[in-house]
This record gives sequence, structure tokens and C-alpha cells, in this order.
Amino acid sequence: MEPGESDGAAVEREVLEETGLHVTVGVWVGTVIRDGPAGSSYDIRDYAAALAGPASPVAGDDADEVRWVSRAELARLDLVELLWETLAGWGMLPR
Repeated sequence: MEPGESDGAAVEREVLEETGLHVTVGVWVGTVIRDGPAGSSYDIRDYAAALAGPASPVAGDDADEVRWVSRAELARLDLVELLWETLAGWGMLPR
């Protein structure tokens, strides 16, 4: 987040920067605290979002690839530790 930026504004900006998608931010679905460098931590707040424009994602400059996947495809990907379990616990996995 940028100084003074709301969660919703940060989500909209980051999704646009990383995927080229415009979204409308919805309800907060959960928070995860992850270890960062030099004893720091990341406070990751996840929100539901709806597309507010064309649905053709484009990878940002720090991503190799971006694409829509099914639940089965997601299960086969090399995910960050506890991502699947966390999303499942929040009821946020694709059906």
C-alpha cells in the first residue's frame, strides 16, 4: 500500500498493475500474516473483487504469466505454502 491509500484503492491499483484488469473491490474475506525479510512481516488483507472491464488479463512486469484457471488446474499449480488451505477455509476457491 502507498501512504494514505485505502485497502480498496490499493487492491484496485495492484490488480490493474499486475494483471491489467479493472476490478470493483468487494468485501474483506480474510487476513494472513507472512514472514518477511530481516524479521519483518507482511499483513496481507484479501478482498473479493468483481471485474469492472474486459476480462483478458496481461502479466505485469514482475510476472511470467497470468491466466484464468479452473479449480482442478489451480490444484496442480505450485502454490505458496498454505494458500490452498487458506482460500478453502475462507470459501474462496473456484467451484
